Amino acid sequence: MVDLFSPEWMQAFGKQWNAEPELADALAKIHFNSAIGYGFVDDPEPIGVLTVQEGRVTSAGAYNEQPLNWDLRADLQDWEQWKTKGLNMVGLGMAYMSRKLQFRVGDYAAMIKDPRMARPFIKSFTVMSRV
Repeated sequence: MVDLFSPEWMQAFGKQWNAEPELADALAKIHFNSAIGYGFVDDPEPIGVLTVQEGRVTSAGAYNEQPLNWDLRADLQDWEQWKTKGLNMVGLGMAYMSRKLQFRVGDYAAMIKDPRMARPFIKSFTVMSRV
């Protein structure tokens, strides 16, 4: 099994992201461009990063001090649970309010208020389960 957020895992995640119309196509419609870091709460930096241009992952791999638009952090157990069970809007709100899911960089409030971003964000957790 490939370690969560390792370069190999991030590359597989990027391929699955691009294959999911409710994620890649939905974000392409709003011209979504971002560098998204993923990691663990206790680490000083994220482990993996996806670069997304026009909704599609154009690069995926290890974090290398590049500027991020989003930096998502949680404990390993929480990531594993969301990978297995997915996440819905209520679960996302609870995870955010309880600080199980932390946004070190990025505007959670703005994202969650915009269904064009919130729906694909939720879908990204489903896509994680395919890796």
